[in-house]
Amino acid sequence: MEEKNISIVPIERVENRILLIRGHKVIIDSDLAELYGVETRILNQAVKRNIDRFPEDFVFHISQAEFQNLKSQFVTSSSDWGGRRKRPYVFTEHGAVMAAAVLNSKKAVQMSVYVVRAFIKLRQMLAPFKEIQKRLARLEQKFQSHDDQIITLIQAIRLLMPPSGEKPKEPFGFRSKKKTSK
Repeated sequence: MEEKNISIVPIERVENRILLIRGHKVIIDSDLAELYGVETRILNQAVKRNIDRFPEDFVFHISQAEFQNLKSQFVTSSSDWGGRRKRPYVFTEHGAVMAAAVLNSKKAVQMSVYVVRAFIKLRQMLAPFKEIQKRLARLEQKFQSHDDQIITLIQAIRLLMPPSGEKPKEPFGFRSKKKTSK
């Protein structure tokens, strides 16, 4: 491959391929292979040959249920029609960079920069939501405490009330007798 054939890919194209699986932002092996300019099988072979460089927080196989969900979301063809037969690997940000290193092609190295930038941009976009989540959790705790106090007050009031169905007792205390004149 000549260096002149290496094209720049818009970061949005990379961002659109990043998914959230098991709470991790990942990119599927076939998408990463396409970005790096290699076949998916070549990428996966490189991972298997260098498996010690790919701990589970870098790359992992998705479960069968996750695979079925992806197939239904992206309307990929079934294996009967030439579609994917095996569950794909998914790469985290660190796994994508490591894949570029083991592939050692000029395009893979260049593209890894775009992939990392896309992960960083997504992280920056999600950062304000994390702050909002923290604030909501604090508010929830505050109101939970407030709700507990209201419940305690209601229970105390119920203790002072007569049981339901029972006639209220005659008022107690000083009563004056009024004489009525005829």
